[in-house]
Amino acid sequence: MSIVVDNISKVYGQQMAVDHVSFKAEKGRILGFMGPNGAGKSTTMKILTCFIPQTSGAASVCGFDVTANPMDVRRNIGYLPEHNPLYLDMYVKEALGFISDLHAIEKKNQRIAEVIELTGLGEEQHKKISALSKGYRQRVGLAQAIIHDPAVLILDEPTTGLDPNQIIGIRQLIRDLGKSKTVIFSTHIMQEVEALCNDVVIINKGRLVANDSIEGLKEHFSAKSLEEIFVSLTNPVGENG
Repeated sequence: MSIVVDNISKVYGQQMAVDHVSFKAEKGRILGFMGPNGAGKSTTMKILTCFIPQTSGAASVCGFDVTANPMDVRRNIGYLPEHNPLYLDMYVKEALGFISDLHAIEKKNQRIAEVIELTGLGEEQHKKISALSKGYRQRVGLAQAIIHDPAVLILDEPTTGLDPNQIIGIRQLIRDLGKSKTVIFSTHIMQEVEALCNDVVIINKGRLVANDSIEGLKEHFSAKSLEEIFVSLTNPVGENG
């Protein structure tokens, strides 16, 4: 398995943000990581990417423990956080060159050209990032995440705020990347998960409430849509009126 999460928890003061969560993700499959706002999705992703430590439990990426081997984990992960951090005063090609240098990539110019082609940034590569639309800024973020050809991609709400055409383009790119990599993909859009993902993990209030393939979940819950399952698991009868 490319990613193994074993009983991890994260506590902030008196708040249990992630509560003994376990799941696995494997190469060649896209895992939809779902939950309401505040469920603990981003916290879990930050633990997997070594941005923050877990309070208890263990997690590994490509066989490397996130606590014992954080640099090896980072070498194997491409991460696009929800709020895509970009140097707006850099030109697209310049920014990709900067990230390439951080990863000490050999044949840097060749790899930059490959990633620009893959992410559809050809016509924008000589523009400043500040001049790009949000859709193209997301493409730059994805390009930076894959520049070092990582085995694992972790994408947190990558299509938020995009127009329909931009969403189609980003979805296709993620679908293509998912053929050869392990992808964890966080979104609130149920149709997006059904269109892109093989497997689904749902957490609610920090706890794991579902972990299965989409087909397995639908069969288990006798439901026609993932949205019906999500609502039933994250808003049980009796809550919110």
